Amino acid sequence: MAEVKKVVLAYSGGLDTSVILKWLQETYDCEVVTFTADLGQGEEVEPARAKAQAMGVKEIYIDDLREEFVRDFVFPMFRANTVYEGEYLLGTSIARPLIAKRLIEIANETGGDAISHGATGKGNDQVRFELGAYALKPGVKVIAPWREWDLLSREKLMDYAEKHGIPIERHGKKKSPYSMDANLLHISYEGGVLEDTWTEHEEDMWRWTVSPESAPDQATYIELSYRNGDIVAIDGKEMTPAEVLTYLNKVGGANGIGRLDIVENRFVGMKSRGCYETPGGTIMLKGHRAIESITLDREVAHLKDSLMPKYAELIYNGFWWSPERVMLQEMIDASQVNVNGVVRLKLYKGNVIVVGRKSDDSLFDANIATFEDDAGAYDQADAAGFIKLNALRMRIAAGKGRKLL
Repeated sequence: MAEVKKVVLAYSGGLDTSVILKWLQETYDCEVVTFTADLGQGEEVEPARAKAQAMGVKEIYIDDLREEFVRDFVFPMFRANTVYEGEYLLGTSIARPLIAKRLIEIANETGGDAISHGATGKGNDQVRFELGAYALKPGVKVIAPWREWDLLSREKLMDYAEKHGIPIERHGKKKSPYSMDANLLHISYEGGVLEDTWTEHEEDMWRWTVSPESAPDQATYIELSYRNGDIVAIDGKEMTPAEVLTYLNKVGGANGIGRLDIVENRFVGMKSRGCYETPGGTIMLKGHRAIESITLDREVAHLKDSLMPKYAELIYNGFWWSPERVMLQEMIDASQVNVNGVVRLKLYKGNVIVVGRKSDDSLFDANIATFEDDAGAYDQADAAGFIKLNALRMRIAAGKGRKLL
């Protein structure tokens, strides 16, 4: 086993990472630095400090990364209208490159020669954390306990914690049957009844959203103001990126928006069913496409749409810190210089409906598009030549007897 002097651990203070902390101290006989990220998961992160101190940790990092998360990761992703496999808004995936970045920064600050995480060998997160770490610090050692130890069940983890005096409640308050991950963009649910793809998800599982059936009978209207493709104000009130997403989560959740039940293809090869709540992200996606619909050139919009699946795949598979993702981001961001204006949305019982859009940079010309007299703005006779030229190859083939049916 390679010698490790100091390891930076992504630490939540829960069962898994508390056991990992002690296991690292015992197995590698090394100093452990803990890093706890506040990404807007809605849970108090400060108690992790006391837990780490109780286990002898001297260097403890607890960072509020909410603004950086939304500004530098969520917003750039939504400029691309990113959706994985047609449905998933990548709430877990987009948080991992930021955690990897901070792990490496802390390793550099503290003289750490290794990082560690609590991702299992079955999931995508191990890939995302480690690809990011290697991209940012090529020589770093990565310790993934779930790929090394034999503590492969919750009971074994609890026994280990009890044996080593780790303060974890064995019989505390009722534990959720789901494996959950939350940040400002979403909350995810896996495991439990969801492992049977035919079983409907349980209504009391959801944390952020009311059911569409229980949502208000009166619609809610909001106006999103865009500058260079990002939301900068809601209903005329300027907000920071994190404030934007927090507000949209609240108003979207109250209207039953953002629930999703999907089976996705994991990078490691298996299919996995998950349920997601992404109320703010669902609204953001709808609004962004609406403002682009009047401000983007047709071919630029179509090119963006053709690139989006690749961009989404790169994020899902952990390649945020890759040169190809950076290249795509530069192209996407260049397309957003004129994506400015206001979108009006109607939120009603799980639906996000675009009811208005306006922009000083709009390419929509009512004089040309009108069904009334356009006063010569558009010569309809021009269409005849356009159609004949596009039909030429098909007319030639048909004249040569080529059969299509």
